[in-house]
Amino acid sequence: MTTTAPAHRLSRNARYITWLVSDTAKGLASALVGFAIPLIALFVTDDPAQAGIIGAVGMTVRTVTTIYGGVLADRHRRIRMMVTGSLLGGILALAFTALALADALTFATLLVIEVLLAARTGLFDVAGESALKEIVPADAMGRAQAANQGRDALLQLAGGPLGGLLLAAGAWVVGAVMVVCQSIAGLTAWMLGRRDQDRASDRLGASDAGEGRHAETGPKSGTAEAGGPARAKPSALREAREGFTWLFRRPDLRGVLFVATVINLGFSAALTTVTYALQQAGHSTVTIGLLGTAAGAGMLVGALLAPALVTRVPSGLIVTGGLAVATVAVSTLIVVHDPLAIAAVMVVTVFFIPAVNAALGGYAMVATPTELLGRVNSASMVLGLGAVPFAPLIAGFGLAAVGRGWTLVIAAALCAVAVLLAVTNRGLRALPVESGWTTHAAQFVR
Repeated sequence: MTTTAPAHRLSRNARYITWLVSDTAKGLASALVGFAIPLIALFVTDDPAQAGIIGAVGMTVRTVTTIYGGVLADRHRRIRMMVTGSLLGGILALAFTALALADALTFATLLVIEVLLAARTGLFDVAGESALKEIVPADAMGRAQAANQGRDALLQLAGGPLGGLLLAAGAWVVGAVMVVCQSIAGLTAWMLGRRDQDRASDRLGASDAGEGRHAETGPKSGTAEAGGPARAKPSALREAREGFTWLFRRPDLRGVLFVATVINLGFSAALTTVTYALQQAGHSTVTIGLLGTAAGAGMLVGALLAPALVTRVPSGLIVTGGLAVATVAVSTLIVVHDPLAIAAVMVVTVFFIPAVNAALGGYAMVATPTELLGRVNSASMVLGLGAVPFAPLIAGFGLAAVGRGWTLVIAAALCAVAVLLAVTNRGLRALPVESGWTTHAAQFVR
């Protein structure tokens, strides 16, 4: 008689809970600054195009630095990278607070802050995402990604109204809360590193070399094996290229990249257009923040459903169906103008996004070798976000040139193209349920 091993309980995984707290605190800081800077830019310049330039430059810097961030995540201890990233985030949050108190937030200073924050995100956040594979087993990765999506939904739910209230009290208050969030993120990441060191010490006793190799994540580029000579590190560009090359050789993953690029551009352009249009129409930051609350509520309910979907429904079907629903909802925004009606549409737009992200993110995490995970994650992020810097430009210049309606038509058309690419992609359609991810991925290993 055979018995089935009990499913891994994420609620009993102390390392995952610690990682989640750190990542959540960092995510809240990012949500607050992501909400505040575009609106401050609009208040300062009263020009959607200039606000769009700040957003576009920030996304471009983040995309470029993410390439090198993947190399850093595979070269260095990933949890140590999390601590360093939080420390730098706290310093930048302090600088933002000081500029706000000095009434020195202008187009130029906002652009500089945006560039520095984007660079920090690109260089260090890949390490945090990649560390998850060392914390959660493969048979629970889909549920872990779904839980992460639920966390993101809560941040979205709270980030909008919280950001609006904090911004109404003063931009410096946003900066102060960001400092607190980054401090929590850094402290809990440090605790996670200490926990891993203690685990390694228990397993390996007094072996210093063993502690160094197993305390956190897998093998690092350019390190010496025990008893062997150290190898010279290849160039960062070559290492980054290895991640792109591996990804494009996988028929089960490469088709997803093009779909993600187009849908992210369309969805981001639509959301930015609606936000800019409401601000230009004279709505308060609190009202605009409620759109984020509605989206967060939709994502939260969707995230509660996501674990059941990834364990029961083929991932290919989740992706194509979820994107189709989002596209129909984005198209509806063209004829909807009232903030409450827009909020209702946003709920529908994002409802299946947690399940889509959990399916794609979970499968990719399982399919990717640990030693390549940072570079592959950065490659997929770059390709997925590569076109997103154009979203604030489409929104800003579109509103100025052709108005809200036609700008949203462009965004909806981009989403429709993404759905078409997903439906016609055999590799994407073949992705199975969570329990079949490891077996499915193994057939592509060479």
